[in-house]
Amino acid sequence: MPAANPAGLPPVRRSPGKHRMAEAVRPKNMRGTLSRLWHLTRGHRQGLWLVFALSGLASLSAMLTPLLIGKIIDSINNGQLSAVLLAFLLLAYIGDWAVRFGQNYIMASVSQRMICYIRKALFDVMKDLPLAFFDRSPHGDLMSRLTNDIDNISSTISDSLAQLMMLVFTFVGVLGIMLALNVWLTLAALAVVPLVFLLTRTVTRVTRKLFKKQQAALGRLDGEIEETISGLTLVKAYGREEAVIAEFEKNNDALCDVGTKAQVWSGYLMPLMNVIKNLSFISVSIVSGVMAAQGMVSIGTISSFLLYSRQFTRPLNEIANIYNVFQTAVAGAERIFEIFDEIPEPPDIPDALPIVNPRGDVAFEHVSFGYEPDIPILKDVSFEASAGTRMAVVGATGAGKTTIISLLTRFYDVTEGQILLDGHDLRDYRLADLRRCFGVVLQDTALFHMSILENIRYGREDAEDSAVVEAARAAGAHGFISRLPEGYQTLITDSGGSLSQGERQLITIARAILADAPILILDEATSSVDTRTESRIQKAMLRLTEGRTSFIIAHRLSTIRDADQILLLENGRVAEIGSHCELMALGGIYSRMYKTQLGIED
Repeated sequence: MPAANPAGLPPVRRSPGKHRMAEAVRPKNMRGTLSRLWHLTRGHRQGLWLVFALSGLASLSAMLTPLLIGKIIDSINNGQLSAVLLAFLLLAYIGDWAVRFGQNYIMASVSQRMICYIRKALFDVMKDLPLAFFDRSPHGDLMSRLTNDIDNISSTISDSLAQLMMLVFTFVGVLGIMLALNVWLTLAALAVVPLVFLLTRTVTRVTRKLFKKQQAALGRLDGEIEETISGLTLVKAYGREEAVIAEFEKNNDALCDVGTKAQVWSGYLMPLMNVIKNLSFISVSIVSGVMAAQGMVSIGTISSFLLYSRQFTRPLNEIANIYNVFQTAVAGAERIFEIFDEIPEPPDIPDALPIVNPRGDVAFEHVSFGYEPDIPILKDVSFEASAGTRMAVVGATGAGKTTIISLLTRFYDVTEGQILLDGHDLRDYRLADLRRCFGVVLQDTALFHMSILENIRYGREDAEDSAVVEAARAAGAHGFISRLPEGYQTLITDSGGSLSQGERQLITIARAILADAPILILDEATSSVDTRTESRIQKAMLRLTEGRTSFIIAHRLSTIRDADQILLLENGRVAEIGSHCELMALGGIYSRMYKTQLGIED
């Protein structure tokens, strides 16, 4: 599904090669990052050009006022105050206020639309990234990139871009007027410019690294907070409050330390720039005093020039300060573009096959896979599950049971071998069609901030309310839902924290029932419910799995006795496969596990 594209912004260009962004080199400096941000503004450059035009008008007003003041002083010195010049000076000040107001208003609107697009584009990129990316990325850090880093870019664009343009126009215009007034005085003012560039380069080299470290430290702190809040029950249950506080203080102190260093170094710039500005003022004052004593320049011209010298150094000060502020935005932008540059899920192959009326025949042929290249999880796994087969997958923790499911749903792709669905490799199908073939109930429940009705309907949005209720009845959830004050319209908050773990699981089971997919995946679906509820769910599952290919992961072997096939994994390999009776008769690993769980002695 394409990303939203408000107000005609250009789409994020995606290359067919390694990275998502065409001609995208991961930025390591301000120029490269700002270039990529500028590329994203193409749809809003009309608004930016208007802002730049207003910046030129504001600069013109700022440039005219010292000249008018000098003319007024000369007219007073000649014994005749010019009312016309005073009127022009007043109009210049009023015009400056009006132009700045319009500039700020338009810039705020333009910047928010740009940031809105960047946020939507980033979210669109994230939804296409493989599960492996989220497995290795702290969720709090990802949230920080979507919020803090983008907000830093937003504030920089809205607060600094228009100001930067106006300062550039002012610098160029004032320099031109100063040259027109007096070349020698201009050279005196320019004598300090090399000091400005040297100071700016020295300070920003340090602050660029510090601001990047600050954003990374903020991401770590956000990740720590997110994990702590999500697992607060366990923190309290295990008495880990002091350890959590210590870890928080460690990350918070690290952020405080690097933030302090960044702000201190950033704070060096303006006081030192003021010293340079005073040096420029002194230089111009000395040279203009000597020239005035020799009758080479008028008092009004000196007054105008002193004002212009202030205006000339002020843009240099402000530009250096804005450049320093840009370090935060650049650090955030680099972290954002790191996500843009991630490798997405493999695209559909050319002429990918649609899936129409899938039967549900599944076959693993010599499948090997590891989350890390050197650490294999599955090793040469082969088995078949014909359409309608109820296959249970059992084994010790870490044997590869959940990995089987992750590969079947193409959350990951196999390293070696192939997985067939109805005789075709999974990679031959359209991914969107493939995912619709599965109804999934995971061990960890996932509920969203919406009503119970909408949560059950999540996998089948066009389902009638009556169908939702029937699915809930089949899952054994209708009873407790009906007892809630608002029934099916009860709003789920805090991921269902007000419901018991078993009740949350029943809702996810109802969701899978309603989806009516040809292949059903139950990953420890009854692990969080009591024995009575489990018995009720087992009866519902027998009806649900009838005629469907089902993969059932279970640790309690008593729950999968009725499975058509039981696949036992050991150390990533198929150790045994067969029905319950066949495996018990075999007297192997499964038989020993089953007897141990039920307390049966040989």
